Amino acid sequence: MKIGFIGLGNMGAPMAANLARAGHAVTGFDMAEVGVEGVTMAASAAEAARGAAVVITMLPNGDILRRVAAEVIPAMDPGAVLLDCSTVDVESARDVAREAQAAGLSALDAPVSGGIGGAAGGTLTFMVGGDEAGFKIARELLDIMGQKAVHCGPSGNGQSAKICNNMILGATMIATCEAFALADKLGLAREAMFDVVSTSSGSSWSMNTYCPAPGIGPKSPADNGYTPGFAADLMLKDLRLSQQAAEAVDADTPMGRAACDLYAQFVEGEDGKGRDFSAMLPRFEKRGRG
Repeated sequence: MKIGFIGLGNMGAPMAANLARAGHAVTGFDMAEVGVEGVTMAASAAEAARGAAVVITMLPNGDILRRVAAEVIPAMDPGAVLLDCSTVDVESARDVAREAQAAGLSALDAPVSGGIGGAAGGTLTFMVGGDEAGFKIARELLDIMGQKAVHCGPSGNGQSAKICNNMILGATMIATCEAFALADKLGLAREAMFDVVSTSSGSSWSMNTYCPAPGIGPKSPADNGYTPGFAADLMLKDLRLSQQAAEAVDADTPMGRAACDLYAQFVEGEDGKGRDFSAMLPRFEKRGRG
């Protein structure tokens, strides 16, 4: 299959490389001068999109997605699929989908979960919104880049699923870090804390799989000095998207709002920028109630 891939950063580059490794003809474009094994580089986004059966985008935000879509949609052949894997606001996803559909294209919003490791290993989870016909065409590619793809309904629903998931993740990671810091001050060993909680009603992905305490549970970024697997900056972006969406539909999300405020303080007012989102634990270790 001929594929255009626009946005070859930390996530997009390994995703594109996996597609090329699987035998697909991938033409890529990025604003930075990058090279990806097996990927032919184009001089523009439109050039990368021309003649492609599927054009994949992995971009930083909704404004950039809109600008790229305005460039690539006129270059795409009717019946092709625009597959956006960025995490953006729901409104941008739906507006771009309408523009693509008006041009005779299928449009899918398919944000991912799994981070840089999942992109490299082809183990991402895709949350997909858009038409069923486009999903069937793109499914072969999603299966190469990831281990699971869930069709969540109409355009925008992939983004909706992503921000709801990450609102839960942000809140549970904060609660997990708070609990470890409290256990320390109560004299409860971290290993005992993990052994109890990971098999009890307090268990969660943040505890069991991505434990924020170094040397406890499966290997995680905490064991590598909190070098990001999923950066706190990106968690803040997703939490802000969740609160933007909540405001738009008048949804009461006090825990999501509190998590957003804490990550904003951590990233913008403390030392969280460039660290993993689980680095909330050393933050809470140093703090008292005051």
